[in-house]
Amino acid sequence: LFLATLTYDTLRFEYEDFPETKEPVWILGRKYSVFTEKEEILLDVTSRLWFTYRKNFPAIGGTGPTSDTGWGCMLRCGQMIFAQALVCRHLGRDWRWIKGKRQMDNYFNVLNAFIDKKDSYYSIHQIAQMGVGEGKSIGQWYGPNTVAQVLKKLATFDTWSSLAVHIAMDNTVVMEEIRRLCQSNVPCAGAAACPALESDVLYNGCPEDVGLRGRLTLWKPLVLLIPLRLGLTEINEAYIETLKHCFMMPQSLGVIGGKPNSAHYFIGYVGEELIYLDPHTTQPAVEPGDSGCLPDESFHCQHPPCRMSIAELDPSIAVGFFCNTEADFNDWCQQIKKLSLVRGALPMFELVERQPSHFSNPDVLNLTPDSSDADRLERFFDSEDEDFEILSL
Repeated sequence: LFLATLTYDTLRFEYEDFPETKEPVWILGRKYSVFTEKEEILLDVTSRLWFTYRKNFPAIGGTGPTSDTGWGCMLRCGQMIFAQALVCRHLGRDWRWIKGKRQMDNYFNVLNAFIDKKDSYYSIHQIAQMGVGEGKSIGQWYGPNTVAQVLKKLATFDTWSSLAVHIAMDNTVVMEEIRRLCQSNVPCAGAAACPALESDVLYNGCPEDVGLRGRLTLWKPLVLLIPLRLGLTEINEAYIETLKHCFMMPQSLGVIGGKPNSAHYFIGYVGEELIYLDPHTTQPAVEPGDSGCLPDESFHCQHPPCRMSIAELDPSIAVGFFCNTEADFNDWCQQIKKLSLVRGALPMFELVERQPSHFSNPDVLNLTPDSSDADRLERFFDSEDEDFEILSL
């Protein structure tokens, strides 16, 4: 427990470097060699936004907790996977953070969306309070599905990013539903309070241009989150190969999950080990400087990332993908179809063109993506939550 309160600087020397291995290192769709590209691997990892426990932030809800130590790890992992989507959306997958180098405005716009204060789009304050509607009291531990459902709701207010967020329930990704969501010009349900202006709508990721409307079909950038249960109490080995392939896809946003009561953000793998960012470090909350600029070093993990055996992964996870354009989505679908042909790889979810007929049968537990029945969703995906009631804050 003592370790959890140290800053990442203190921990720097306790992390192992990457193993000297011929196996490729995969980080969110990029392939690296440990022998020739170690600096590039570390730069890629350091460039991801790293959200950890914080203390001394404004009280959640005005009178609630001022720290999320002990309960916020899955909320922080949700922030990390979503921040990666925003980085891809506004800065691109090739963008890199270099210590001391002046960053572009869009970088600070992304970072500000996650700062620990009530009016940031995806702050711990917003996630914790929106979670109350999903049946989670403030300070209660979340599972991967709950955090995905909450982020989907919060994204409707983020007109700057104008994302289509789809949560594929029942281990089934329905292509028709996603196309309908991404091609709709109408803001998603729930966004009525804050509709996007016509000029905010982006055409294939480009600001609207004269003549562009005719040439390109409208496509809102897609964040696809797939909550999965890959076994009862431990991960079924048959899924391991498929899980690795998810990190190889250029659309990969990684995976949120972890060990029971300890959430991690998985960004890649090497050999039989997953590579992850760990939120279990408590840092002081950050205040914007006098110039309005945010001191950002504590949002980047500057030591080699943590690793753990894939076999230790808790079976309850959510896998994320980002498709900026319709072509990205079509490519992703092709890759998923090819994956079903890989020997020894059991599909983790099904990809179908349209909703299977049994979904509409009222006798069947209907878990459509817009289902607001949090209890039924929880029974499926967050059964691990029951053990983690936080009794004192």
